[in-house]
Amino acid sequence: MVVFDVLIIGGGVAGVSCAQVLASAYKKSFMHNKTIGIVMHQKASMLQEALFNNAYGIKPGTLGSELLAQSKEVLNAYDQVVQIEDEKVISVLKTDDYFIVKTNKNEYFSRLVVVATNSSATFTIDGLKEYIEPHKKSLASKNRIQLKNNDHLVIDGIYVAGTLAGHRSQLAIAAGSGAAVATDILTLWNDGVETHSHDSIKK
Repeated sequence: MVVFDVLIIGGGVAGVSCAQVLASAYKKSFMHNKTIGIVMHQKASMLQEALFNNAYGIKPGTLGSELLAQSKEVLNAYDQVVQIEDEKVISVLKTDDYFIVKTNKNEYFSRLVVVATNSSATFTIDGLKEYIEPHKKSLASKNRIQLKNNDHLVIDGIYVAGTLAGHRSQLAIAAGSGAAVATDILTLWNDGVETHSHDSIKK
């Protein structure tokens, strides 16, 4: 039985950002043999209809659909990342040792879970519905939701990122939220010692 060290639900901005930051730390000693899974369900991503003219580092006029396609290519560069295509998560069950994540096609096992789907009220993942609350930064008329969390942590072992964590719908905010979760997980894997992953031309 394969058990992921972390399984990310959602292949949008927050989910991919989280996966990329985690995988980019592969040279760190505590990352040895770490496996990262990501359910690349992108059909419901808010990026499908997005056009970016005000996102830092992104050429004005870039389509969200283009970024979604590019994100898959970026993650392909990391051997530690397993992209799970054409599946939708239907439940997350906590056991004593790991989480059981069921999709419409398969069943996966992971020590940690990151939920990075959008904030639509159509959220249907069993095992997580009890944490749903109205989105605190969205207009009530939009009927958006978020998962109850404390600095992205829902319960021990489950994180939430992006708009579902209660953030506003801006690409830079969602990406930063996913990266923040990733650095929290890296710190956890580093026995609680603060760490992050970025490069420098001086190294």
